[in-house]
Parts: sequence; C-alpha cells; structure tokens
Amino acid sequence: MGRILLRKPQRGVRLRPVDLARAHGLSTQAIRNYEAAGVLPAAERTPSGYRAYTPLHAHALRAFLALVAGHGHRTATAIMRAVDENATDEALRLVDESHAQLVEDRRTLRDVDAAVRGLEPVPPGRGDVFVGPLARRLGIRPATLRTWERAGLIEPRRDPRTGYRVYSPADVRDALLVHQLRRGGYLLDQIAPLISQVRSAGGVAPLESMLADWRARLSARSRAMLRGAAALEAYLGHRPSPPEEEPAAGTARRPAAT
Repeated sequence: MGRILLRKPQRGVRLRPVDLARAHGLSTQAIRNYEAAGVLPAAERTPSGYRAYTPLHAHALRAFLALVAGHGHRTATAIMRAVDENATDEALRLVDESHAQLVEDRRTLRDVDAAVRGLEPVPPGRGDVFVGPLARRLGIRPATLRTWERAGLIEPRRDPRTGYRVYSPADVRDALLVHQLRRGGYLLDQIAPLISQVRSAGGVAPLESMLADWRARLSARSRAMLRGAAALEAYLGHRPSPPEEEPAAGTARRPAAT
C-alpha cells in the first residue's frame, strides 16, 4: 500500500526541519530520514522547495519516539508507517502483538524464577537423553546445543561406543536454564558464569540479581508502552480524516443513513 499524502494538514503554523530536530535533540537529517521512512507524514514544500512541517508532524515525531522506547525501532517504524497509510487497524495489531510478547516475556521470567528456585543437586541415575530428543524438547536445533556446549554452558559426556553426546538430568536442567535465560535476552557470555556458579554452589543466589534486573527491565518496558500508547492516541486524534474516494463513473453516491 502506498503512502497517502495528507491534504493540507493543520494549516497555519509552519515548522522547519531544524525546529523539529532541536525540540527532540535530533539532527535535521534524522527528521528527513524519518519522513522518507514513512514515520512522519509527507511534508508540504514551500515555493522555494523547502520542507514545511506542521504541529501534526510534531505529534507524529513524539509518538514515534515514545513508541521506540517500548516497542523498539523496527516495530515503532512499522506502526507509524501503517498510520501514515491510514491502516489504523494494522497499526493497532502491531501494538497488540508487542504487548502479547511482553506478556510472554513475563511468563518466561516467572518460569525462570520458578526453575532456579527449584534447582537441587541432581543425583546420578537414569534419564539420560541424546541431542535430538533434547533439542525437540526445547524447541531448538541440535546445532544450538552444540554452540552452548562450546561456550561451556552444558557439558554432555560422550557414549564410549558410539561417540554420541549423552545429556544427564543435570545437563538437561542446565540446558533448560540456558534456554530460558536466552529468551530473557541474556548473552551466552553473561550466562556462562552464572551456570558455573549454580553448579558449584548448588543454589540460586547467583541469579537473584539477574532476575531482579530482568524484572525491572520488563516493568520499565511496560511503562514505556503505556507512554507510547498515550502519544500514539494523541497523534491519531490530531490526524485529519482520510479523503473519501470518488465514486466510479456511472455509480451514484449512496445517501447517508438518517
């Protein structure tokens, strides 16, 4: 769907690119880039060819920057482009999807918290698995497990007859914990020392500060989404209604319902 140019948005006040840029600590090139990307509505041009922005563009920029804080640059851009194309339902769907992901991240945090609090020394015994079944259980590729092994996050032994990797119950526990922490956004080099400490200490103390930090980041993201929603609603309220399409030739315009 192509961009729809707004018809004479908010006539009166005119803003230069530098006016929008200074108000938000941005460069004038950033303003031009945002317009080119569909984040801002297309600007009118003065007779000499200069861009002339309006308060509507200021609302759009505020909405975009607020959305970035909660949804990330890519999703915020997609939301603003959908609004610019008068596809409001699509924009709201993107917002809803981002909120659903936040709910899933909170569920993941809860699961990680429950998992680490339930960590106990795992006695040796039956329950060993191979790489394929473990990968399917976690919903990942076997190559991912091998990457974690190279990073020292899991330490499967080798079957002396076949050479296949064999994962003990303790290895499965570690793999589950790594998987959950990766879903929480942590890098392998951040997880490695924690796994090592959990193994040696047999407790959850090393993870307490990480879980607290994770919870704080989710709360900050949630509040940023609230601010983004308020700014987006303000922008939607200032946008003019899309122009009505002219009826096709020979088609009578339907009278409005009374």
